[in-house]
Amino acid sequence: MNSVKIQGAEHPVSEIFSDDFVFSIPPYQRPYAWTTEQAGALLEDLLEFLGDGDEPIDSINPYFLGSIVLIKGDAPDAQIIDGQQRLTTLTILLAALRASLSHELAKYFVTFLYQEGNKLKGTPNLYRMSLRDRDNDFFQRYIQIEEGINKLKELNNADLRDSQKLIKENAILFLIKLQNLSEERRFRLAQFIVKRCFLVVVSTPDLESAYRIFSVLNDRGLNLTRTDIFKADIIGRIPDQDKQKYSSKWEDIEESLGRADFDELLSHIRTIYQKYKRSKKILEDLRDQLEGVDSRDFIDETLKPFSKAFYDIRNASYQTEDEEKAKTINELLKWLNTINNSDWIPPAILLLSRNSNNPAMLVQFFSDLERLAAGLLIQDINDNLRGHRYAQVMNYIEQGKDLYNSCSPLQLESKEKDRILSVLDGDIYLNRKLCNYVLRRLDAEISEGTASYDFSKVTIEHVLPQNPASHTNWLSWFPNQKQRDKYANRLGNLVLLSRQKNRDAKNFDFQDKKEEYFTSRTGVSTFALTVQVLRETVWTPHVVERRQKELVEILKRLWRLQ
Repeated sequence: MNSVKIQGAEHPVSEIFSDDFVFSIPPYQRPYAWTTEQAGALLEDLLEFLGDGDEPIDSINPYFLGSIVLIKGDAPDAQIIDGQQRLTTLTILLAALRASLSHELAKYFVTFLYQEGNKLKGTPNLYRMSLRDRDNDFFQRYIQIEEGINKLKELNNADLRDSQKLIKENAILFLIKLQNLSEERRFRLAQFIVKRCFLVVVSTPDLESAYRIFSVLNDRGLNLTRTDIFKADIIGRIPDQDKQKYSSKWEDIEESLGRADFDELLSHIRTIYQKYKRSKKILEDLRDQLEGVDSRDFIDETLKPFSKAFYDIRNASYQTEDEEKAKTINELLKWLNTINNSDWIPPAILLLSRNSNNPAMLVQFFSDLERLAAGLLIQDINDNLRGHRYAQVMNYIEQGKDLYNSCSPLQLESKEKDRILSVLDGDIYLNRKLCNYVLRRLDAEISEGTASYDFSKVTIEHVLPQNPASHTNWLSWFPNQKQRDKYANRLGNLVLLSRQKNRDAKNFDFQDKKEEYFTSRTGVSTFALTVQVLRETVWTPHVVERRQKELVEILKRLWRLQ
């Protein structure tokens, strides 16, 4: 077996951006992702290390920019496996320095950005670095070619890809920061970068070896994400003739979800495959599950439909010709998305991806899934038991079993219903997250779905204060502490407000509280629950008991708890 040669050497930036290397980014790599925070930190570090002195540049201690991993043989052509973010940002910084200096000094930067072509010979410019096809023309036009960087401000962000927006924002950031320096210091910074800043280049002509190095460096803490590693694994297995096609499919999915949600999707896919959470890392689990699976099949048959389902779930954006059913499904998804865990998402992805054209089934499934999720929340079921329950639901889906049979894990058992009712009839306010969900769910049910409000601004308020002032009429209706403790934290005594809590409200009499605190500036309340209270003339134990029973009955019907 032939041995694979792996080389590692230190190079100054002047050699990195020279005829020794012609960098390109394989199409299956992630897009440019550095933000102004990271780019700004790099520039600040360079300036701080350079210092304010005037000693010869060659006397300044060298600055280490990190390592890059390349697929490269003896020729200059070099595919970047790791390091494109730094190399791209350095290119942007050199272009910004060129634009910030006089023409006489700026001309020295051309060779670090591209090798000029020869019109007489008919040869084009040879750019030191080429980005992915989707961004390469943009990068050449606005970064590498002279004067292009000064046109960036004219571009509308709405017309740009996310990666292009970041390139634009970082370039403008560099221009602004460099303008605050004297031209002498700008040129000195440029000299420092090309002469005293170094990168360690690790290269191998073998694709598999390059990815092995990439994975090892990631395990040792370089700033790579599991999404990048997973993509490298999957796309790296695809035959060369199909790499571009499936890279584009992957990138379309990643862009539609956004990197954060895409990373979350990988976690949910692992859960769908394995059902229970394992001790291994997500990537190791996924690699085990995909052993022997054609990467093209995984992208076409799993990643694509799962990502579409996940997008519709996360954004409550399911669409079908039956608009009424679509509305019902999306309302249920909105409620599920406010549950304080995401364990329900894998079975939702699995079911929706298989039945996206069956809205009637989806209405029934998501109604029962929201019921189950709410039931587990109310019972305060721990992570492990909750994960086990949803794993059982996924097994039923995969095996084609009846999800609506009384024995199905999607359905609540009689003893679970009893526990849920016990919690709902108790001091529910003591579990604030649960209380918030139940009250909002009640409010929507009472208003028959017409209520619409910003959940982030909703607060919970007691009608009978937890500690009423002695001069108020609360003490005549609830004369002893035992009574007050019995009713204060129950559903019947709680309302929703779309305003910040008022510490002085506890001192208001009932009538004053209704008029000054439970109504908006227009004199009405946003919430159906609160409107019910406004209709009451007194607030006694009898009123709270009646209201408690009414609200619990509504939840019984909603979640079929009888």
